[in-house]
Amino acid sequence: MKYLVTGSSGHLGEALVRTLRQQNQQVLGIDILPSPFTDRIGSIADREFVKACMQGITVVLHAATLHKPHIKTHTRQDFIDANTTGTLNLLEEAALSKVQSFIFTSTTSTFGDAMAPGPGDPAVWVTEELTPVPKNIYGVTKTAAEDLCKLFFRNHGLPCLVLRTSRFFLELDDDPSMRGKYVDANIKANEFLYRRGDIADIVEAHLLAVEKAPEIGFDRYIITATTPFTQADLPKLRTDAPAILATKFPSYPKLYGENGWQMFPGINRVYVNDKARTALGWQPQYDFDHILASLAKGEDYRSPLAQSIGIKGYHDQSFEDGPYPV
Repeated sequence: MKYLVTGSSGHLGEALVRTLRQQNQQVLGIDILPSPFTDRIGSIADREFVKACMQGITVVLHAATLHKPHIKTHTRQDFIDANTTGTLNLLEEAALSKVQSFIFTSTTSTFGDAMAPGPGDPAVWVTEELTPVPKNIYGVTKTAAEDLCKLFFRNHGLPCLVLRTSRFFLELDDDPSMRGKYVDANIKANEFLYRRGDIADIVEAHLLAVEKAPEIGFDRYIITATTPFTQADLPKLRTDAPAILATKFPSYPKLYGENGWQMFPGINRVYVNDKARTALGWQPQYDFDHILASLAKGEDYRSPLAQSIGIKGYHDQSFEDGPYPV
């Protein structure tokens, strides 16, 4: 097989190229920015560039995107060009080339306002059954791209799986109030309970999706760390997350206390990966159990792959009020 990886200079694109190269796979990395993991520089919004890159390709891993950090620095048309038109170009050429598997990296951000509970409501249980309600151009263009994937399976028989990934990047949180109250490692550890995954697990999900796409045809999956919570926990999670957590992990208060960490007082949503684990045979390794075990040993809870990729940033310039303008 020969893999085409879009966005190969970004977090996930680099992770995919690194992993495929280590497996001695043929891989072509493309991006608008140069990097050691990018073989050709160009835009997926350019149909001729995409056509040239698709020659001999059997698998497309489409990770290139403009996303939330770019909303204030790029136009809505930029988002349409990159996220929607770029995806359409890739699908058109993949269908013509009779690609065996097309894996589209989407985002849990597509759910948007559907994840915002009302006053007094329990936390939202986020599964693939929840209807997306995009709240910005990022969400709109990603849901449109997802629907294009479905259309190309329906009309052209192109096997397309959509992976809605949760947070996995290591950049600082964009909320200054969070950064002022919690150290960064604490924020991210807490998020593994409900809205974050490790990039090593994200990569594994993509490679399993490659294998399963011809059999499945089309579907959408939430890709995130396995939550310890259940639907019965949702009412109390919203108002007293530390109490719920202590019942599930009795060692957590001591380990957190020793590190000067705190659990968030409340959680308003929980991402659920059950469907992906069942359909893809995916077994994510990095979860809250792993984090507590790492804390007990005094070890970094991040995967070696996550540590290797590190922090890239999203823009050429820096901003006074955070890693990107909100």
